[in-house]
Amino acid sequence: MIGFQPYETFRLLIETGGVERANTLLVAACDAYSRRPKPLPAELLQFEELATRLFPSASATAREHAARLLARAEFLSPVLENIVLENIDRGVEEYLMSARTISQALLDKIIATKNVKHCAQIAARPDLGQKTIAKLFPINSRTIYRALAANSAIKFRGPYLAAIARAAAMDHRVATSLAGRPDFDKALLAPAFFDLAEHSRLAVLTAFGGRTIPPTPLKRTFEQISVVTEEFTLALMKLFSKNRRPEVTRLLTQITGLDEVRCGQIAHDTSGAALFVILRAFGCRAHDGMKVLLHATSHEINRSRALREYAHLFSFLSPQSMVYVMSIWRQDVEAQVLAEAEFRPAAAAARPLARQRISGTAFQRSATDAGKRIAAAAARAKAS
Repeated sequence: MIGFQPYETFRLLIETGGVERANTLLVAACDAYSRRPKPLPAELLQFEELATRLFPSASATAREHAARLLARAEFLSPVLENIVLENIDRGVEEYLMSARTISQALLDKIIATKNVKHCAQIAARPDLGQKTIAKLFPINSRTIYRALAANSAIKFRGPYLAAIARAAAMDHRVATSLAGRPDFDKALLAPAFFDLAEHSRLAVLTAFGGRTIPPTPLKRTFEQISVVTEEFTLALMKLFSKNRRPEVTRLLTQITGLDEVRCGQIAHDTSGAALFVILRAFGCRAHDGMKVLLHATSHEINRSRALREYAHLFSFLSPQSMVYVMSIWRQDVEAQVLAEAEFRPAAAAARPLARQRISGTAFQRSATDAGKRIAAAAARAKAS
């Protein structure tokens, strides 16, 4: 092997020289190996034997330096990978990120340590197989899930899709990464809606178009109380025009079944995305809905483009789809149901509605009572 012949000379130098000579030989040998293309089997075996003898003879500083050089090599056998891992010390993260290939055995060994930082570096690699992904997901770490969500080489399916969607609902950084991926169904991010920027919220809403919407306990209720939509929108318009957002919060709390904190977020959301969900769920059309949004949204920046998108969404999205989004916020239903084949956008027209799979509780009051309650609340808001 060029750079290591004759091997007997290296062996003699190791046996007769001191630590300084061993240090020099080790660094030189690893540097030479890292510059070579994939070695022949005989050459690899020779270098493995050389490295196995040199590393224990060198100082700690030389071992780490040599391991960093060796980590740059185009090909490392399992023996050499272990030598690198045992001696690279503070350079493990860099090695896990930059190594062209890492054997499955070494990946398994590192993951088994449950070192979150190292596992996150593995999760960011573009060459992960299903076996490695299956070992990373059970580790309960936000850092690892953030790395997985940002790794565009991973295509989430089945239980992994459900797991990353649940993680998005609990971690805004996971949700933000997934929202930026063109291959991810944004409708699954509805539980994380309030953690997203406005453009990502619009992408979530758009993802509910052109697909079959699963049944929800609120569907029938909102179909019947839509008769008071006009009173509702007029009340909202008056309150927003006077910037009486705390009163909007109380009104939304009374009529949506959402908790007061969530209604406060909707009332004070100057982007208008959350308010759009409420308006369209009540069957509000673009003409009246845009009047409310114009009073509710910020005027400090040019929002003409965003408002045009909302105007389009009023005709593009069905009230039923926005009722489903509201049901997700109320935790009456789970967004993961939308990942089933019959509810994906591409299959919406071809497949029948699946059987109902709903968690949580529906409104306990009847639709008639709800309609009366909304009409009364709207009347009070207009009169105040």
